[in-house]
Amino acid sequence: MNLKRSVIVALVLTAFVFSVSAQKVLKLAEIHPQGYPTELADEEFAKLVAKYTNGQFKVDIFPGGSISGDEKVVIEQVKINAVSIARVSSGALGSFNAQLNVFSLPYLFDSSDHMWNFLLSPYGQKMLADLAPSGFVGLCWYDGGSRSFYANYPLNTIADLKGKKFRVMPNNLLVKMVEAMGASAVPMAAGQVFSAIQTGVIDGAENNAPSYVMSFNHYQVAKYYMLDEHLRLPEVLFMNKGAWDKLSKDDQAAFRKAASETVAFQRKAWNDYDVKAMAAGKAGGSIVVEVKDKTPFKNAVKDLVATEGPAFAETLKAIDAARIKK
Repeated sequence: MNLKRSVIVALVLTAFVFSVSAQKVLKLAEIHPQGYPTELADEEFAKLVAKYTNGQFKVDIFPGGSISGDEKVVIEQVKINAVSIARVSSGALGSFNAQLNVFSLPYLFDSSDHMWNFLLSPYGQKMLADLAPSGFVGLCWYDGGSRSFYANYPLNTIADLKGKKFRVMPNNLLVKMVEAMGASAVPMAAGQVFSAIQTGVIDGAENNAPSYVMSFNHYQVAKYYMLDEHLRLPEVLFMNKGAWDKLSKDDQAAFRKAASETVAFQRKAWNDYDVKAMAAGKAGGSIVVEVKDKTPFKNAVKDLVATEGPAFAETLKAIDAARIKK
């Protein structure tokens, strides 16, 4: 009897070890720290992947730029499948897939609702599918809020940007946008911005409030935040296409279902965090200036939009169709 029991225990342990060793582990790179809305969505995605694949897959998240503080480097890591999955800004991914550069056109969306009407439309979903030729599989869009300028000197109007140096993501359209507004654009990884402002290499940067306050503490060295809201850059959760192609059809469906179910979760987390970040910035000494009339900003980039727009004619037509009717 004891022998039988020993054999059964041994078989159970063997099955357990086999099941653990058979589990596939995928890395997910995230530049933002734990608790940030996209990182929370990453965690939700990992939980749902495990659930919908019955534990066959485990997604390990590497937050806070622990793989790299530069999204361009992270994308390159996904391209060679050193990292299977990542969450990055569409602004950074535009260097690898030109059609995503449409989101780098200033004042493209009227509001967050307008942006989401487009992202969730068939055309918005098609843009995710169109990442395939670049070697990626787009899983879903996330909210990245609106981006505005901040600096280590007072900002009140567009005239205050003239002749100053502002960090941008390494994206040619973003460089042109900042220069159209009268400033000098300095492409730089997000992780380098704090010290660059602190040492006077640059005068400021542009980003959303959660990144400005919570992720990178830039408000500590650049307390003037001007809400011109020149961009709404959606975030992208994406995967290496080679790794994707190795998944069974059922597992692909499970990954897509997991990603889809995180979207509403992330949007709510973003809205809550945005309010929290703005309050924390003000409490920490940030001086926030509301821009009531954005016309001077829009006029400054009108020629840029007219020049660059035709390359995205079909997409711009779909974005216009998604506009909220008044």
